[in-house]
Amino acid sequence: MSEQHGTVVIGAGPAGLTAAYELLRHGLPVRVVEADEVVGGISRTVERDGWRFDIGGHRFFTKVPRVEAFWHEILPDEDFLTRPRMSRIFYRGALFNYPLSATNALRNLGLPEAVRCLGSYARARLRPPKDQSHFEGWVSARFGWRLYSIFFKTYTEKVWGMPADRLQADWAAQRIKNLSLATAIRNAVLPRRRRTDVTSLIEEFQYPKYGPGMMWERCAEQVRQRGGAVSTGTWVTAVHRDPKRRRATSVTLNGAGGQRTEPADDVISSMPISELVAALRPPAPPEVLACAADLRYRDFLTVALVVPAEFSFPDNWIYVHDPAVRVGRIQNFGSWSPYLVKDGRTCLGLEYFVFEDDEMWRTPDAGLVALATAELERLGLVRPGVVEAGHVVRMPKAYPVYDERYQHNVEVIRAWLAEAVPNVHPVGRNGMHRYNNQDHSMLTAMLTVENIATGSTHDVWSVNVEQDYHEQSTGDCRRGTGRDAPVLPRRIITAPIAAREGVHAAGDGGRSTRAPLV
Repeated sequence: MSEQHGTVVIGAGPAGLTAAYELLRHGLPVRVVEADEVVGGISRTVERDGWRFDIGGHRFFTKVPRVEAFWHEILPDEDFLTRPRMSRIFYRGALFNYPLSATNALRNLGLPEAVRCLGSYARARLRPPKDQSHFEGWVSARFGWRLYSIFFKTYTEKVWGMPADRLQADWAAQRIKNLSLATAIRNAVLPRRRRTDVTSLIEEFQYPKYGPGMMWERCAEQVRQRGGAVSTGTWVTAVHRDPKRRRATSVTLNGAGGQRTEPADDVISSMPISELVAALRPPAPPEVLACAADLRYRDFLTVALVVPAEFSFPDNWIYVHDPAVRVGRIQNFGSWSPYLVKDGRTCLGLEYFVFEDDEMWRTPDAGLVALATAELERLGLVRPGVVEAGHVVRMPKAYPVYDERYQHNVEVIRAWLAEAVPNVHPVGRNGMHRYNNQDHSMLTAMLTVENIATGSTHDVWSVNVEQDYHEQSTGDCRRGTGRDAPVLPRRIITAPIAAREGVHAAGDGGRSTRAPLV
């Protein structure tokens, strides 16, 4: 009988740590390696000077029972807060309730503008745009140009860094398929408590009191306590394979102890699939390498500003539709949990969607703090001079980019991996180049472990395909919580992939929230 080497898990985000925990549940040895010094991927909680920051906001809400059970197995009930869901839209100096409130919307828009919006909607119904293949045409056909301009256009363009008429319509069809103008008016006139039947309208969610990173920090502790290994600050520089046996055999790691090569029976990877392919030795065929190199990512900056508590607001976050500022969304960390902030102060997180190595990404922290402070003051959300401190968190590869070639690229890579190294298992958001929620990322890991441990044949790639969005209830928890992200045109994505020394095995970035649109 051959020696059992166990599984190497690349990345200590939700998918990677879930995989490790589940492997140990089956009594299988596991080693987790993470390039960052902290675990959690994009679901980490960053701590600076006693302040804790959630990267992007993570509502713990799922329709997948086994994921719900996992969360409560890792953290006791007393470590969860039940938080009210509240988000509003900032437009022209006013805050619009979301979901729509008739009195609030009429007061903020004013009766003349509200009438113009209804007239615009009527025109769109009578004479819909001829070209509805793109996001702008699809949405304006269903809401009218004026409402589209107010509630969809600016924020979407900030998130994806390109004009909305260059985004494909299929994402809009999936993302807002259940939120029509008629539905919005009906919700405004006849509100119902505890709505779960329309996208983005849940009213409560769970949240670990010290932030989502608390979940994954505790999970890593339990993996270690149960006999698994979790190594941070450790890069994967090569995944070695035996072409004759059609298997990966070992991984080469580079960390504090220098470089070493460790054998592996299986490899579960939540690192970006493009970097996984680049790490294989001997190399993948040229056409597979070309597909991997063709994948792109959208990156993310949070600038956290400390302000007096009087400038707090009840929202989890505010969507900023003002085109005069670059900030896309503003979190109030104190509204997520009082344990994230300090007495008499709160912390506001200004979120910027960027391409790695563009001008904003290269701006020093002090410059970003100054920019965020100026934008917060310009929006009128704080008085000039009240910001006491600022901290910057950069998150590379936060969002896989879904251009018109990504599906082809991923299919080529997926097919070759299944044929050449079937014991290499991509999981999670970046691991599969899929816009997974946190619970989807975890589910891909759970199913992968069952395939390894029991010989099951789950199709992990079917998770989050044509499933309902996570905040819309269908009454069938088995349907998951998914939605697609937009297909972006290649020709206007010009940001280069930064050259790296070695391969960065960052943890999967699965999130439990929606695609970043209103």
